[in-house]
Amino acid sequence: MAGEAAGLLVRFGRRYACAVRLATLVPICAIALFRAPAEQLVSTAAVVGVAAVWTCVFAWWLRAGRGNALVALDVAVLLGLFGSIFWTDAVEARNTGWLRLLVTFACVTYQWHTSPAAGGTAAFVGGGGAVAILFEAGAWEVDASLVTGTMWAVPAAALSRAAWILVRHAAKRADLMAAEALRARGEATVAEAVRAEEREQVNSLHDTAATTLLMVGLGQVRSDAGWLAPQARRDLDRLRSVSGRAPEEADLVDLLRADLAVTHLTVDFDGPERLRLPFDVARAITDAAGEALTNVRRHSGTARATVRLRGDARALRLDIADQGKGFSPDAVPGTRRGVRESIRGRMERVGGTATVTSAAGEGTQVRLEWRALVGDAADA
Repeated sequence: MAGEAAGLLVRFGRRYACAVRLATLVPICAIALFRAPAEQLVSTAAVVGVAAVWTCVFAWWLRAGRGNALVALDVAVLLGLFGSIFWTDAVEARNTGWLRLLVTFACVTYQWHTSPAAGGTAAFVGGGGAVAILFEAGAWEVDASLVTGTMWAVPAAALSRAAWILVRHAAKRADLMAAEALRARGEATVAEAVRAEEREQVNSLHDTAATTLLMVGLGQVRSDAGWLAPQARRDLDRLRSVSGRAPEEADLVDLLRADLAVTHLTVDFDGPERLRLPFDVARAITDAAGEALTNVRRHSGTARATVRLRGDARALRLDIADQGKGFSPDAVPGTRRGVRESIRGRMERVGGTATVTSAAGEGTQVRLEWRALVGDAADA
């Protein structure tokens, strides 16, 4: 099956052959009438008229792309037109040049829309038949150049075929390169999807079970705390759901409220009653906010936070703030995943941003911002 470039080249060959036949028709007919003797002008004009009508019909057929069955008829018509030299005195008037051009352009353009065998046969029969007719009409004795000039139709067709073969090979190479690039892009997309899933699994592990276990291990939470077992179950459920099939949309407010209920902080939430978003966006914002609140619980030295949600499905802003001891964002080691991956990384992957503003003794504010793309905003 031909690739896209090869298929386009086939259609281009027919259309370009049509264009060349039509573009050369007017000057060829003009040459015929200009060189015709006065006493043969009417007969020559009649032959020119037939040539013009037939060329237009053949060009329409080429443009319509209806196969190559008409090529044989085209060769027969051209040889019939060439045979008109017997009753238009074209040899004596040396007015065979326009017929030679008509046949030569036909033989050359056959090579752009036929197989090598069909195009070669048509060129050989058309060019060779024209030469044979000239010999029969005695053109060699009148002016040998009338014959030798017509002989160039076949070599010109051969050169045209050679050039067309080179172009077709280039088109096939282009198709192979395009197919290889498409395969590579597909593999890269799959690899990126796998990496994204692995990254989200690591982030979810960091935000849930790893954080809970670390807090217990550091003594920040008593191992017999009443909320620890339910929290562990929720962590396990969250990890199981990472690779599950997600819905298309989710209510960001519902997701936020569900997470706020288990933060073990006193949170002042202010936002709309509902805000539906694409699920991956809502999940990313919720998880980033959850990590910010976990950091409040672990590092701020306060048990209170405020969460403010503003905006709609086209653009929104979520602020998580506390009045704790604060920290220097620039001093956070690069190996720490919390802010880098669980907050900023999540927002960046859904086209949003995360800004962390903090200083020692001044508390911390995390601002999550997201804006829908133009097409998505129009759909919303």
